[in-house]
Amino acid sequence: MTHSASDAISVQDLEKKFGDFVAVNKISFRVLKGEIFGFLGANGSGKSTTIRMLCGILSPTSGTANVAGYDIVSRPEEVKHAIGYMSQKFSLYEDLTPYENIRFYLGVYSVPKNKWPDRMDWVLNLTRLSDVRNRITGELPPGWRQRLALGCALLHEPQILFLDEPTSGVDPITRGHFWAFIRRIAADGITVFVTTHYMDEARFCERIVMINAGNIVASGTPFEIIAAACPEKPDADLNDAFIKLMARGAP
Repeated sequence: MTHSASDAISVQDLEKKFGDFVAVNKISFRVLKGEIFGFLGANGSGKSTTIRMLCGILSPTSGTANVAGYDIVSRPEEVKHAIGYMSQKFSLYEDLTPYENIRFYLGVYSVPKNKWPDRMDWVLNLTRLSDVRNRITGELPPGWRQRLALGCALLHEPQILFLDEPTSGVDPITRGHFWAFIRRIAADGITVFVTTHYMDEARFCERIVMINAGNIVASGTPFEIIAAACPEKPDADLNDAFIKLMARGAP
């Protein structure tokens, strides 16, 4: 698989071994620019290991990957500057205000100081947190803190946003609002690479790859994956397909 100008991410035969254990087994896939792409798998499937390699944190054992135009092995620092990352665990400072958190991360991401006022206003407006910019972050509702974390991940104008279980532990209404937020970001041209255990969320992805025991077991649109995994069940949903594919084990 060669890297195309339309690819935000291209992965070819990517492998990661820890001793004799194969965590990721020579997987290949591509993510298009501006796409909401789902990367799904059960715990221990190789999902997090793959993300760490794509983010330039972990070196692969073999294979290649290109993220935002940069090779993950030879140019990991450029990869890190081109991406934003939000984990399922809230990673900002709860004893600071939203304004202080944003100002701190503007420095972390080395955003030029002449851009700080504009980026500050942009994030506060995008996340609808302007009215609480001076409240202690730890006092805000979980959904508001989540929006702040996502806003901070966008401060340096990344080309690709990695969201690792971004709605874990929040209520369904808040999850709905968060996904509306994600769709707005993608509409602005940012590529969104998301992992989730909620199959009702995964259906919002334009394309999905499912990984199990380090191997890709399905890829395509949500509809294509459901049809291929559950041909005998006309009313099947993505949850049915996920359970069936994860139960099969490695190919």
